[in-house]
This record gives sequence, structure tokens and C-alpha cells, in this order.
Amino acid sequence: MRVIVIGAGVAGLTTARLLQREGIQVSVVDAADGPARGASGGNGAQLSYSYVAPLAEPAVVGKLPTLLADEDSPLKFQLQFDLAQWRWGLAFLRACTIDQARATTRALLALSALSREVTERLIADERIDCAFARSGKLVIYPDEQSVATAQAQMQFQAALGCTQSLLSPAQCIAREPTLARYAERIAGGIWTPSEAAADCGAFCAALARRLADDGARFVWQRRAQKIDADKGGARVLLAGNDGAREPLDADAVVLANGSEAAALGATSGLRLPVYPLKGYSITVTVPPGAPMPACSITDTRRKVVFAPLVEGAHRRVRVAGFVELVGHDRSIPPARIDALVQATREVIGLDCSGDIAPWAGLRPATPTGLPLLGATPRKNLLVNVGQGALGWTLAGGSAQLVVDALLGRRSAVDARAFAYR
Repeated sequence: MRVIVIGAGVAGLTTARLLQREGIQVSVVDAADGPARGASGGNGAQLSYSYVAPLAEPAVVGKLPTLLADEDSPLKFQLQFDLAQWRWGLAFLRACTIDQARATTRALLALSALSREVTERLIADERIDCAFARSGKLVIYPDEQSVATAQAQMQFQAALGCTQSLLSPAQCIAREPTLARYAERIAGGIWTPSEAAADCGAFCAALARRLADDGARFVWQRRAQKIDADKGGARVLLAGNDGAREPLDADAVVLANGSEAAALGATSGLRLPVYPLKGYSITVTVPPGAPMPACSITDTRRKVVFAPLVEGAHRRVRVAGFVELVGHDRSIPPARIDALVQATREVIGLDCSGDIAPWAGLRPATPTGLPLLGATPRKNLLVNVGQGALGWTLAGGSAQLVVDALLGRRSAVDARAFAYR
């Protein structure tokens, strides 16, 4: 069997590697000049298997006016003459119910458990050096109301198998001493010992090398313009920067090109409710002797995450945050980077001197937060899109569900929640 995977981010490359391990001949197509050039390269680096509650939840609706009116808000909405944006926004508001949020959480927790198994097995089996560490995660909250809400979510997730602890402010500082100077801003926290962190870009680069070494074909700097998928097979029309066009044929196609998937899927008659949520990051090198976080940290007040990445003597912290609905704009406003620098200094006391590698990525999200995985009405066309800010966390499980669908196997988790509709 020959399969074309469109997209060389973590979703596409993980899918390609699992297909290759099944004996399938794989071609990977991407408009960029190498792996992880989109939303995967500089993401938040947290593998947050127990923190999958969707952005769409009841409390968001009441907060929207305040969030959107504040120029420094972690949530930014830029109104555009874009029907896709309006359609996505209205569907998002409809999804902000307790029933939908809890159904989404249940489904994503099952998928993330599978993802943990698949991703960590790949890292171990393939000996991938990506600063992986199961160092735990501490989420800190700024007031009693947010702590109470988090405690209720923790209790709900406990019934679904999550092991977490509620910490007092003093316990948060004891758990993570780099937060000491930020103590007055902490009303409490949730500690999850099983969470991990790893460099997604390094993981993708290693997978691409393994794929190539084992015979996969990579087609770089070619944009997929159209997909034809029928009973006889599949064809992808590619276009290069030089204007040249060429067809690429296979038995099946997996669409995994993130925020570009909606437009490309439409060429084959699919309507994919995927819209980009823009986020930013910096990567700070920690000098010898300077303190750095021992675990992943999420500051819910700022909507900023901190992930330690340690490779021998090379110590870094990935600092990422914000959610913007601004279309496909990939620019990096200095104000957003300044906000991440300030957060790094104030929250964990780390100076951001030197190269901080500013980055912006467009995270492909569905209104409910449920990715679309597996078969579509178009014969021989499958999808692996819509993980939003959880792309790294859900990559392994998502890829496994797509491979299972292609091979006609029953999956380890109920795949119906992620079916194309």
C-alpha cells in the first residue's frame, strides 16, 4: 500500500512513522523546506495528558467582554470578513455548555492516555533525543474562585482515572521553588505527577530522519493544491514555488496539514471546522548555576506555560502562551514577546538575556476541541486535524486512530467522538 501524508508537523510525521512500521510505503508532502516548520516547531513543549479540558466551556462566555476589551488580554479576537471565522466562532459559543465540555474532556482523556503510550513508546523504541522528562506539572491559580473551579474539574477527572492533588500556596512554592517571588499571586495549585515535557521540534526532526532512512519519500516546498480520492485510489496535485505542477498518486491520502487543512479539504468536498488559534513562544537558555523549574508550570492568570527542557548540560525553558483568532497571520508582534519575557522574569525569576528564539504558530482547532480523525465520505481520504493547543499531547493517539481506520482495525479507544461529520 502507498499512502501520501500531507503535513510534516507532529501529527503528520507520527502518522507517517506508524504507517511505515506497518509496512506501508509513505510519501510526506509539505510546503515548507523541512519538518515542524508550522505549529509544531516552537510549541509549549508540555505533554499535558491530564489537562485536556476544552477552551469552550461555560465560564468563557461571561469572561469574553473583559477578555476582548483588554489590549493585553491573553485572548485576542480580530474580526475579519471571513465566513469561516464567523462560522467557527458561532459554533464555539454553542459548544460552551457543561455537557459538551464534559463530553469533550472524557473523549480527550481517553485519547491522551493512548497518546501517552504511543508517543513515549516511539521515543523509547526509536531512541529519540528530544529532552523528554516525566517531571510533572503544576498549574497555579490567582484567586479562590479559580481554585474552586479547578478543584471541581479535578474531582470530575478523578472519576475518569486522573491522579492529581490540590496544593496550598505554600505547597506550590515547596513543590516548585522558582515560584517563590511570585507567591503573592498564587491562591493554590493542582499538581499532576505523571505529566511530561519534551521538545516537539526535535522529536519531529528525528522522526523525519528515521522515515527517510527507512525509505519514505519527502516532497518539500511543494504545496498540495487539490486532492482527488475515489474507489480507484488517490491523487494529490502539487505546486512548487517555481510554478511547476505535478500529480502524486497513491492508494490513500492522510490530510494532516494543520490550519491549512480546511482549504485543502474543501477541494475534495470536505467541510472541516478547523480554524487557527495563534500562539507565541520564546526559548530561554538557562546559564550555569541559575535556578530553573524542575517541573512544567502553567500560570492560568497570564495563560502562559513554562516547560523545562534539559539535554545534558544544555538547559532551556520553553515559555509559551496566548490565544488569538486573527486568521492566518504569522507575524510576531514585539508586544507579545515582551509579555512572555516579562512573565519569565516575574513568575520564575529567569533573566531572558541572549537569543530567546521568538516564535509564532497557528494551532488548528475545532470549536468543540475534539480533533477530526480517520475516515471521511471521500474514499481513500483520511483526516488527522483539529488538535488545537494539544497537538503535541494528542499526536500519538491521533496517529494510531488514523492508522487503525486505514487498516480497518478496531481502536483501543472509542473513535466515534472524533469521526468526521
